[in-house]
Amino acid sequence: MNNLDKQYQSLLQDILDNGVEKEDRTGTGTHSVFGRQIRHKMSEGFPALTTKRLAFKTMTTELLWFLRGDTNIKYLVDNGCNIWNGDCYKKFKESFSPMPGIQSSIPLQDEFIEKIKNQEGFADIWGELGPIYGKQWRRWTKFDYHYGNIPGDLSIDQIQNLINDLKTNPDSRRLMVNAWNVSELDQMGLPPCHYGFQMYVREDKYLSLMWNQRSVDTFLGLPFNIASYGLLLEIIAKEVNMVPDELIGNLGDTHLYKNHIEQAKEQIGRDSFELPKLIINNEFWNPDDSMLSVEQVKHMELSDFILDGYESHPSIKAPLSN
Repeated sequence: MNNLDKQYQSLLQDILDNGVEKEDRTGTGTHSVFGRQIRHKMSEGFPALTTKRLAFKTMTTELLWFLRGDTNIKYLVDNGCNIWNGDCYKKFKESFSPMPGIQSSIPLQDEFIEKIKNQEGFADIWGELGPIYGKQWRRWTKFDYHYGNIPGDLSIDQIQNLINDLKTNPDSRRLMVNAWNVSELDQMGLPPCHYGFQMYVREDKYLSLMWNQRSVDTFLGLPFNIASYGLLLEIIAKEVNMVPDELIGNLGDTHLYKNHIEQAKEQIGRDSFELPKLIINNEFWNPDDSMLSVEQVKHMELSDFILDGYESHPSIKAPLSN
């Protein structure tokens, strides 16, 4: 039974019926509600919406990017994931100064991305988004009350700590990862929208994940968020030899951009299909290393994650607001 699409379609209708008009940083404008929740039992299938096509490889690429601790879009664009291009280009435009007699204008976004892909050294300077998700998940800066910041080689790997705690103290109420580092928000290309998650173990066997999200682009972003945290739950469950149980999303400012209204109405009218199953092929991963160490994640391939039996309606085009 596919309850996920029904929940999502109900959420879209809720925003259309009850949303208030709000301005936003992109200048597009939204219809917004506050404080909603998505709940999904992983036993019912992998949470890839079927009322429009999920770009599964793009979603997986982004999650692996987070888990690698990466904050540079080079890995993303090299693997065909373009969802952070606009944010990186915006950061570039804000800090780039044309050089008289050499370059009189700022490159267009397509030219900028081409340079990220092919111009040696360009991505090292201009591809960085600052201390966003990957940095916080894998290299949270330690701070000592007496001595201040501690050198980066002593930073905190929250993912590895989470794995260790799940294996040694599964009943802990501190199974959490946080990306909302207040001291570094002003250095980020975009402050985290989904800013933290918590895990919960039932009967020493069943593993659940709940994520918290301050800002929810319901039409374009939320289907990715649902699937991404579903995939993260599956990967972590495999690492700690548990069964994926429940996926829960707590949603803050939950909105539809004004240029997504007609697309949302189209999706609401579609019937759903059965949810697919996820297959993880870890045959070529190093069995002597933690599956979620940074080095191990770098050996993961997109082809290691397969959606079996995924049937869906076609994608619905909608503009991305940056």
